[in-house]
Amino acid sequence: MASDKVKLSKDGSSIHFVQSETIPTTIKKFRQSPEIEGFYRFVYENDLRKEALEILNKIIQQRRQKKSQTTAAGKSQTHQKK
Repeated sequence: MASDKVKLSKDGSSIHFVQSETIPTTIKKFRQSPEIEGFYRFVYENDLRKEALEILNKIIQQRRQKKSQTTAAGKSQTHQKK
């Protein structure tokens, strides 16, 4: 059962996800992986949809920011070499 993959600490301050040995290679397989299904179930069962969305939006924003900084740094190095 996928709920065995997600464990909440007794005091509720942390979440532990049990990882599988295989890495999903496609988006469909990623969404169907036991870890992600367990995460979705945990969020749904604990009514944390709003909080999970906020966290995911922050992660996406940070990744975009990091990517744009990396891209800008790469472009500036390219222009300096010319």
